[in-house]
Amino acid sequence: MRLFVAADVPVTVRRVLSALPQPARTGLRWTTPAQWHVTLRFLGEVGEPAAVAEALCLIPSRLGAERVEAALGPASAWFASSRVLQIPVTGVEALAGAVLEATSRWGRSQEPAFAGHVTLARFRGPGSQPTDLAGMPLRARFDVPEVVLYRSSPGPDGSIYQALFHVPVAVSPEDDA
Repeated sequence: MRLFVAADVPVTVRRVLSALPQPARTGLRWTTPAQWHVTLRFLGEVGEPAAVAEALCLIPSRLGAERVEAALGPASAWFASSRVLQIPVTGVEALAGAVLEATSRWGRSQEPAFAGHVTLARFRGPGSQPTDLAGMPLRARFDVPEVVLYRSSPGPDGSIYQALFHVPVAVSPEDDA
């Protein structure tokens, strides 16, 4: 099964994202609120998701943080080398590093540099992507209490994601005692 690890975007932030304009354009497919997340690591085809979930349980000790806060913004942008319109996300770099370390048995041997983001749309049309969609202002912050191991399956309107496991990421103060 095709798997990835992500931080979910809470309902309050989904409302903010939903308020962004989504003009209809040829070749442009907007993502839906059910597809909004911050991918921390794509694992690809994995035979035993339970083994990945077990490895993810090491994240709190590797991360050593009581809290992870993500920050979206300041504005939408196109990735330079792709046709993905996204909102940048910062504050989750250490979490992505802990996920990479915990799941090093799976995925690519050479990882691309982590670029936290929420995908808003994908452009598959002829020519270049609509540049006027870059720069839509948006700022939001949210806590990341857990990571989610997702299964990704192709669907008629984009990928369909199924949550398989939820793993807390923060070290509670009681754990330090």
